[in-house]
Amino acid sequence: MLYTLAFIGGLGGWEVLLIFMALLLLFGAKRIPELARGLGKGIREFKDATNEVKDSIEKGDSGNQGSTKKESN
Repeated sequence: MLYTLAFIGGLGGWEVLLIFMALLLLFGAKRIPELARGLGKGIREFKDATNEVKDSIEKGDSGNQGSTKKESN
């Protein structure tokens, strides 16, 4: 569980509980799963986009390895 909460940093259990309770009061129990679902979709789309860019760079670099000469004018 320590690795799961590593992104939180130096927050302890009481601080996390306090933040959760504040979110519950602000958004309500029905709205929090919708927010989490939207956040998950956004993270998934970002990850897919970064993988696409990474793949296109790798494919583009593999074809241009032999043509690294500079053109002189």
